[in-house]
Amino acid sequence: MSNYKYNNRELSWLNFNARVLQEASDPNVPLIERLRFVGIFSNNLDEFFRVRYATYRRISQSEEGKSKSIKGYDADSMLKEKLSFTEYLEIYKFKGYDVNKLLKEITQIVIKQQAESLEILSKIHEELRTHNIYIIDETEVSKEHEKFIKDFFLNKVSPALVTIMLNDLDKAPNLKDSAAYLAVKLIQKKGKDTKPMYTLIEIPRSINRFVVLPSVDDKQYIIMLDDLIRYNLNVIFNIFEYERISTYMIKITRDAELDLEGDMDKSYTEMLMEGVKDRLVGDPVRFVYDDNIDKDTLDFLLLKLEIKNRDSLIPGGRYHNRRDYLKFPDLGAKHLLYKKITPLPIPNLSLQGSLFKEIAKKDYLQYTPYQTFSYTIKFLREAALDPDVKSIKITIYRLAEVSHIASSLINAVKNGKDVTVSIELQARFDEANNIKYSERMKREGIKLIFGVTGLKVHAKSCVIERLEGNKIKRYGFISTGNFNENTAKIYTDYTLFTCHSEILKDINKVFEFFEANYRIKKYKHLIVSPHYTRDFFYDKIDEQIELAQANKPCGIMFKMNSLSSYDMVKKLYQASQAGVEVKLIIRGICCLIPEVEGMSENIKAISVVDKFLEHPRLYIFKTKKKKEVYISSADLMTRNLDNRVEITCPIYDNGIKEELIDTFNICWRDNVKARDHASYDKNEYVSNELEDHRSQFETYEYYKHKLNHK
Repeated sequence: MSNYKYNNRELSWLNFNARVLQEASDPNVPLIERLRFVGIFSNNLDEFFRVRYATYRRISQSEEGKSKSIKGYDADSMLKEKLSFTEYLEIYKFKGYDVNKLLKEITQIVIKQQAESLEILSKIHEELRTHNIYIIDETEVSKEHEKFIKDFFLNKVSPALVTIMLNDLDKAPNLKDSAAYLAVKLIQKKGKDTKPMYTLIEIPRSINRFVVLPSVDDKQYIIMLDDLIRYNLNVIFNIFEYERISTYMIKITRDAELDLEGDMDKSYTEMLMEGVKDRLVGDPVRFVYDDNIDKDTLDFLLLKLEIKNRDSLIPGGRYHNRRDYLKFPDLGAKHLLYKKITPLPIPNLSLQGSLFKEIAKKDYLQYTPYQTFSYTIKFLREAALDPDVKSIKITIYRLAEVSHIASSLINAVKNGKDVTVSIELQARFDEANNIKYSERMKREGIKLIFGVTGLKVHAKSCVIERLEGNKIKRYGFISTGNFNENTAKIYTDYTLFTCHSEILKDINKVFEFFEANYRIKKYKHLIVSPHYTRDFFYDKIDEQIELAQANKPCGIMFKMNSLSSYDMVKKLYQASQAGVEVKLIIRGICCLIPEVEGMSENIKAISVVDKFLEHPRLYIFKTKKKKEVYISSADLMTRNLDNRVEITCPIYDNGIKEELIDTFNICWRDNVKARDHASYDKNEYVSNELEDHRSQFETYEYYKHKLNHK
């Protein structure tokens, strides 16, 4: 545990990823699901190095007093303003965590976690064999599989291979970000040039990494694409006379921060697309290699690839890009997978009737994936077809690759509706997908807004105007999650459907702000970043402090993805010291240290990592007469409070309030998948004498019960 008042943001994130790895090692998690948690762990780590680690590398390479700014700096502290290195240290040093020390500590932790992940993976492979599933390598190929593997290689793999002969190149070409390569060393036969020949083979991303082989005697076999290539090295290099050949996997992770240099001759979209392309060849921030690689080969590669910073060298196992385990085949083995749940309908809200008609009577809450995301799609499709609907305005952050949301909006504009879409092109790693859809929507006649200069639009909202009689009536929704039908299957998120005229009027004001952002709007009901959210939370926490000091009922219950704003942590410490009971459910980063006498003894904080990704933001304040409940797109991070457009929405319907409080309490009772933030890097599970409570399973049962007793 930290000796200071705050946990370091990056180290806290690594602790979160360790919780993901715990799921991969948990014997109670189905085997194939455990493999997929290895994939999530690996994918998370890739993104961490591409963004967070890369940012610190940039800072560490800036010389104090010489560099007045940090190019491309996008950390969470400030609104993309240029910081001197001295200013950076003031803000980010974190009581002894200077940047170079932090980089070394991150590397040490990652090396340890990587080693642990390899051990876990090996154990899972062994357990799969007890279920007659064999993941074999090139040395274990049987006669029954020889022909299949050779044919598969010649017909599918060989045409897709890119092989780079390194010896004769003055400089190696830029290796793709996060692509995996086989580094091949050939020793030629006597009488030939005795100098080793080095080559790189890029593992094709267009072919599934796990090649399912024909079953033999009711046993299922899989060979990884890497090993299938190793098995066929003689086919690739048959023009050379060699006596020994060895292969080792390597991978480079590159700086993924986008540098959008101003160019009057280029549109914002063009600059962004160029930035996405440049990302593929950004500066290396991590070089992962097979720990068994011989020293000569490693030295040759580092020299040829011009990798000079050895702090970013991460020894790994035989296989990299373990994120591919996310796509490990099911093999029809249902007993090795989580039982799929059928998303439930919302009680008393039929998908077969008009949603507008029912929402006109009362508000409704959708909680995915426990309840079906189809309501969101149906709502927009109904708007697209309804002749009385005149306009649709919606914010979009991450669209699915095949998006029914986008199709519904295009359908609406074809039917003569006035459709406005605020689409965030800088949604990290989804830029290309969002640009593709923005270009398509623009061609179809949708009015596009590309956010606000210097601010990402992270709000999730929609407002629809419908002519009823001689008046315009508004309908809409506000959500904690992206309007993405794929992530809605695995991310837990709330969506409020409402016809509350004042709330929807406020959403309209947000769109007015997009178009004239020099005018700061005032809102009657919504709390909107970057202008009001921070002060709103300060005021609400101050109210709780006053209640505690007056010996009146009080309490704070927050659920979010991350808490990294130090000022917000300070405020919660003040509440604790005044006697306010604070309950925090924080899945990821938690810079607050709970349960410290004299500082945070009245704060308890847990993290739930399970089958679904806990994604909603829910803020509850207890008073004598009532509980005030808010859903939000914003975490309590500096970027969400000050650097983004976010919406926090009050809940007025008493039934929905009760439902949200119930779901919070179900999660709070979890003693199966909840970890105690007080244990910090140990990630100890919450332990008590109560019967087992697994919140995600209980939440589904809660909604089934509501449906059966509507």
